[in-house]
Amino acid sequence: MARSYGPGVLAVVMTGMGSDGARGATHIREAGGQVLVQDEASSVVWGMPGAVVSLQCVDKICPLAELGQEIVRRVSAGRAKGLLAHPIVRT
Repeated sequence: MARSYGPGVLAVVMTGMGSDGARGATHIREAGGQVLVQDEASSVVWGMPGAVVSLQCVDKICPLAELGQEIVRRVSAGRAKGLLAHPIVRT
């Protein structure tokens, strides 16, 4: 994603174990993309989001209840800047 879409990528890291998402978040940030993580208080397990935060690869830490609103805000801003020239890809 980072290589193909660069600054048009918005990643969201939510509750979970492990740290493999932190490596991906690093690539996304290096390519100019954005990374949101779920906050510790609303996470069942803060392993994955915590790993991203520890690498300082995060643009914003959000409670679960605010993640949707933040995604919509950032996607709308990206479209206004012309960053989303490609269709949204779901994996």
